[in-house]
Amino acid sequence: MEKIKILFVCKGNICRSTMAQFLTLHKLKENDIKEHFYIDSAATGDRQIGKGIAPGTIQKLEENNIEYQERYARMLLKEEYGDFDYIVAMDESIKEDILKIVSGDPNQKVYMLYDFAQMKFDIEDPGFTNDFDRTYREINYGCDMFVEYLKNKYTL
Repeated sequence: MEKIKILFVCKGNICRSTMAQFLTLHKLKENDIKEHFYIDSAATGDRQIGKGIAPGTIQKLEENNIEYQERYARMLLKEEYGDFDYIVAMDESIKEDILKIVSGDPNQKVYMLYDFAQMKFDIEDPGFTNDFDRTYREINYGCDMFVEYLKNKYTL
């Protein structure tokens, strides 16, 4: 079976999308299905490109014993639409940005994280709210629902 490829996307790729990337990897590992997936993250804006993970994100991952690797913010590229099975936005404005970058969504690959919880919900940027605790709780729940969806869809 070819790996299922997931890309989490936010504005800067140093807070929300990175947190979702490593939380999802952790949950897939806990469910002993990590080998079936490739997970990455990217930005729709270029302000943070080349910067490392936000300190608040690192703190929340470490507090919760979530493994992560050093990484640097990068931009979502148009051609990546063909590379990923799921492109997951953290809020509605990010979803709109993704659709502009990739020129639409003919294969229905672009989602909001909370679509997998059957809820319409935007995860606010902790770069502006400075509330990494809230962001962690929201992303953690969204990732739980996403992993459950993936396990059911692919019978893993």
